[in-house]
Amino acid sequence: MQTKSIGSCALLLASLLLFSCQNQMEQHNHEPTRTLKRYDRPDASILRGVEIPEGAALFHSSGLVAPVRDPNAEAGTGERYGDTYTQSIGIMERIKELLTEADLGMEDVVFLRVYMVPDPNKGGEIDWQGWFRAYAEYFGNEENPNKVARSTIGIYALANPELLIEIEALAVYPNP
Repeated sequence: MQTKSIGSCALLLASLLLFSCQNQMEQHNHEPTRTLKRYDRPDASILRGVEIPEGAALFHSSGLVAPVRDPNAEAGTGERYGDTYTQSIGIMERIKELLTEADLGMEDVVFLRVYMVPDPNKGGEIDWQGWFRAYAEYFGNEENPNKVARSTIGIYALANPELLIEIEALAVYPNP
């Protein structure tokens, strides 16, 4: 009698498992999103989020930093790399160049992760406005109306103490 009960329980559990797996498979076999979906915040310069279509090809950059602006300037003066705004523009131009190599453009960027450190020339404060001003020159404007999802993080230091900002970019290749 015990063998029949164990067998019945095993059959019941197997049936429930099969039903559960089949139900999950049906839920995951939905028609994939064909286009990028941006969750906008009309009153903000960044998106709330972005939905990337299933199967879309992604492009990830490494953390990029500003180019040297004045190689003859004394190290640590702020003149070699510039202030946060200047460094941000330099990085955005590097992102633009990298995207061009990958057959993408700034309009294909969907996410930025930004690391910022305090600027000793601004009383040891992070120059948020310098970054925000540079960002607005590349996104959410007449030339490129697309906004991106973004995280901007204040940190203690970057690998090079003369740098004030580092940016990672994520772009999505457009559908063919």
